[in-house]
Amino acid sequence: MYHRPGMPVRSLIVTPTYNERDNLEMLVAGVLEVLPQAHVLVVDDASPDGTGALADEMAARDPRVHVLHRAGKQGLGTAYLAGFAWGLERDYEYLFEMDADLSHDPKYLPSFVEALDRGADLVIGSRNVPGGDVKGWGPVRRFISKGGSFYSRSILGLQVRDLTSGFKGFRREVLETIGLDRVQSEGYSFQIELTYRAILKGFRVVEIPIVFVDRRVGQSKMSGSIFVEAIWMVPRLRWNAGRGRLG
Repeated sequence: MYHRPGMPVRSLIVTPTYNERDNLEMLVAGVLEVLPQAHVLVVDDASPDGTGALADEMAARDPRVHVLHRAGKQGLGTAYLAGFAWGLERDYEYLFEMDADLSHDPKYLPSFVEALDRGADLVIGSRNVPGGDVKGWGPVRRFISKGGSFYSRSILGLQVRDLTSGFKGFRREVLETIGLDRVQSEGYSFQIELTYRAILKGFRVVEIPIVFVDRRVGQSKMSGSIFVEAIWMVPRLRWNAGRGRLG
């Protein structure tokens, strides 16, 4: 059953962290300013800079903030999967994923909620639709991002313009249906795989334009190995889908 617009809905924003102490308070404040009834789950991979301890302090001050500690750096994809499982167990209806490095502006979250209220199952913050853009990237990184989406769309036969976006909102039914326990990808291909699985299950995907701003503090978590993984993982996803292994 779809949520009726205007009614409060249990929403959870999942943000994985590893050495994001300098960004975390600003991110959480921005989220709760635009969605004061939402909750935030920080999934921290034992950050050496004390991000997890700061998150605990924030949670002690505000019941809308929660923390999931993991034993070490285990990867972005597994952090989101752990966060989604945590949220589904606690009956959140809308679950969002966004980076902790302030590249995803919380101001777009109300538009995500509105799209879900209107019947979207998966909302993607898209850099590649009219009105979307990227600030702070050089030509090489722009080429990798746009090329990755084009490559994935071509092989998977999808119309989604930004398959590698990590700024998403899900209706809980999507996460319950797409087989999270069978997701194997990380990084770019993790985002591609979640969207592909949702489309294969017949869920409605909506792209909302966002302006992505490159991180101002800290170091990027994206590595060459994550990019290479996406190159071989996309054909594998198509192969497995053709044999009914993603259902």
